[in-house]
Formats: sequence, C-alpha cells, structure tokens
Amino acid sequence: MGLFTRKSESEAPAPKPADAAAPAAQAPSDKSPPAPRPASSPPPAKSPEPPAPSGGGGHAPRGKADPLANERAQKFQNLKTEIHRKLVDQLDMTKLAQNVTDEIREQVMQIVLALCEEAGGLLNFNERQKLAKEILDETFGLGPLETLLSDPEISDILINGPKQVYIEKRGRLQLSDVKFKDNAHLLHVIDKIVSPLGRRCDEVCPMVDARLKDGSRVNAIIPPLAIDGASMSIRRFGKDPITWDDYIRFKSCSPEMVEFLKACVHAGLNIIVAGGTGSGKTTLLNNLSSFIPDDERIVTIEDAAELQLRQPHIVRLETRPANIEGKGRIAIRDLLINALRMRPDRIVVGECRGGETLDMLQAMNTGHDGSMTTIHANSTRDAVQRVETMVMMAGFDLPTRAIRQQFASAVHLIVQAARLTGGPRKIIAITEVQGMEGDVVTMQDICKFEQDGVSANGKAYGRLVATGVRPGFYDRLRSSGAVIDTDWFVARDLVVDEG
Repeated sequence: MGLFTRKSESEAPAPKPADAAAPAAQAPSDKSPPAPRPASSPPPAKSPEPPAPSGGGGHAPRGKADPLANERAQKFQNLKTEIHRKLVDQLDMTKLAQNVTDEIREQVMQIVLALCEEAGGLLNFNERQKLAKEILDETFGLGPLETLLSDPEISDILINGPKQVYIEKRGRLQLSDVKFKDNAHLLHVIDKIVSPLGRRCDEVCPMVDARLKDGSRVNAIIPPLAIDGASMSIRRFGKDPITWDDYIRFKSCSPEMVEFLKACVHAGLNIIVAGGTGSGKTTLLNNLSSFIPDDERIVTIEDAAELQLRQPHIVRLETRPANIEGKGRIAIRDLLINALRMRPDRIVVGECRGGETLDMLQAMNTGHDGSMTTIHANSTRDAVQRVETMVMMAGFDLPTRAIRQQFASAVHLIVQAARLTGGPRKIIAITEVQGMEGDVVTMQDICKFEQDGVSANGKAYGRLVATGVRPGFYDRLRSSGAVIDTDWFVARDLVVDEG
C-alpha cells in the first residue's frame, strides 16, 4: 500500500504500559485539555460496553456490578490500546488523513484484524470486528460519536461529561450506551472537531461554537466552567435535509402555506423567522431561502455556517472568535456592515441576538428587499419586543417609538415556529406586520395553529387554520408575477393533526 509506510525504529514511540490511554508522546492529562494534535496522533481509546460472553450469557442487571464483565471489559480495553499503538507504528497517519477512501479504510481494517490475531487475545469473531470498527472510528472519525452520527433518526446529541451521553430520537430524550474513556478522551474529540475550523477549546477559551462537516451545529464547554467534565451538544443537520414535502407530510404546514410563503419570498418581502430553542428556525430559514431566484446575489452571515443554499451566486460569511490574546474577534455585526458594501440583492443572517439587529433593520430599509433572519421569541408579539431589546444593545439611545417605526417599515412577515409537547415541530403562525397605530406595532395573523389537546402518548395535536384575512401586501404579490389563489385566504381548516 503506497500510503502505508512502516516507521523506522528511531521514529517509533517509546513503549509504555498496556493500559495507557494513548501513546506516551501524545497522552493528554486529565487535569488540562490536550493541545491540538497532529494528524498522525492516535486518538484516545473508547471505553466500550462489556461484550457478552461467547457462550451467549446476558449482562448483569443494570445498577449491579459484575466483576467478571468488568475484568473482561478492561482486558478488551487494554488489547484495543495495544493494537491501536501498533497500528500507528506501522502506518503513515499523515498521508492517511489527507486521502481517506473506502478502499483505504478496508485496507486498514485488514491490518487491524491481523494485529488482533497476532495479539492472541481471547476474542471471538464478533468481538474482533467490534474492536476493529472502534479503532477505525478513532483513527478516521470522532470515536464513540461515529455510531450516533450514523443514525439518521437522532436529531440531538447531548454529552454531559464522559460517561453520560443523551440523544434525542423521534422527539424524545433518552440515555444512550455510548461512553468516553475519560474526560481527556472527550476533550480530544472536541479538539478534533474545532481544530480544522481554526478554533480552539482549552483553559484560555473554555467555550466554543463549531460545526461538523455535514453542517451540524456544535457547542462545547469544558472545565473549569463545566464542573462535572466537558459538556458538548450537537444539533444534527441530517444527511437528508428536511424539505417542504417533509413539512407537509409531518403536518407541520399545508401546501397552501408553502405556496404563500414562496410568493412572499419571490416578491422580496422581508421575513423574520421566530421561535424558541430547538423549534426548527434554521431549518425553516434554509427552506425559505430555497425560494430565492437563482439570478440574485445572496450574502449569508452566520456564527457557524449551517445554511445550505443551492443558488449559484452565494457569498458565505462566518464569524471569528477572539484569539488567545483576546483580539481579532469578528462578530455578526462587523460582517453585516461589510456585507452592505458587497452589492448583495439579499442578506440572510443565521440569527440576530444582539446589536446587529439594528443594522439588519437598516439593511432591510435601504434596498435589500427580501432579506431574512431568525430570532428567539415565543410568539409573534414577543418578537417585536425582542427586536426592541436587541436594538438597544447596539449602544444607541434610541426612543422606543423610533425603534418600532424602523421595525414596522422594515419587516413585512413573521413566521413563528414552535416545538410542541411531545416533540412535533410546526409553523404555528404566519403574521403580517401592518404598520403603526400610535405607539403600537399592528399585526394580523394570516394562518395560525390551534391546539386542541394532548394525545394519550403525550403528543400535542390540533389544527392549522386560515384566519380569513387577506394581507395588505396582496397587490405587491400579484405585481411580482406570483399566481395568487384567493381561496388561500378563506377562513377554514388547512391541516387537521389528530395526534
């Protein structure tokens, strides 16, 4: 194998005890986060669940110690560490990291299986396959997380220290069987995620936002801020992104609502997507952006790049945290101000959460029609108050009435997303911003969700209804060339979800 070159004896690492977590030159300390590792460094080994004895016996009852199983698990761990060290001694990991293919993975798999045979451990066929897979996950992937990331039904991965990993599956949280060897192992995986992005997570910068290759959002916080060990949350961005067809199939919205939103985006209306944490705001923004015509120039601005727009003319911008000296930070507001000089037709901001909201409203009011963003708010009325608060964070002493006038003239539509009891995510309101009456921003619902109750399995159910209100920008939709069906605005049930 051309990429696999055996190291000379002078390059081989010094031998160390069999129960070590990683080669001596690379072993991380439990008391401090590991320094970024070169591609050739072997990752720490995962502590697997004790394999069942080859005779077919079951595991000990949960909560009771099984000395035999623990001893077997420790032997399995020691063997895995020993084989991993031998693998690193034989292969040029730098070249492997640059060119990982299915063929190379298979070749490495065969080498690992051969090393298992040489070790002579009391492992059956299934255990050898399991050990080989775990070593490959550590070498080429994110170790214990690879099993969870390969499951498309898992939407969130919540890691509370090395021994407690929760997952959200089909809207419900549950404790998984995945564990890390120790806190140093978890810190190594975090470093493996953030290092390719030019970010760091250590005692100087103990918090970090990052993303996986598929766009999944990652947040990590480590000791001393996280008392019980490093904590990490991964908001999955599935391999098959949710589309409008999925929204309709899940009864999250109706076909009429999709056509109406499409007409609004084509007409260049400024839209805010509001919702709580985990309500699906980013996914909804991504789908709304899919309606932007291909002949327009789009600039996207995000903390961690998640949007996956398919138009040909896109400029993607991402914020940058401060360096170790506390300098060099580039915030969303800085990128937004710069984006105004880039001749964008539309600006799409992943999320407004501070003073950049004022700049976003000004951009919407100065010729960048059709711009979109998301904010955290529990209702469309709360969205107005949230915008007021965030504009004040810009540092200007603006009167409340002036802020509301900016909002009323800049924003045309608020789309409210929510995660209901039991896990279903729905578009619960499409609200038009009409203008000002005195000091109050006036709004009217075009569509809304009316919850009728909670089913026996704990899932909320209800109806999406059209309120019978025709929006004030109706003529603007027609003049933009959109084909408008007046039946969209007839008061009726659009979708009935019986749970």
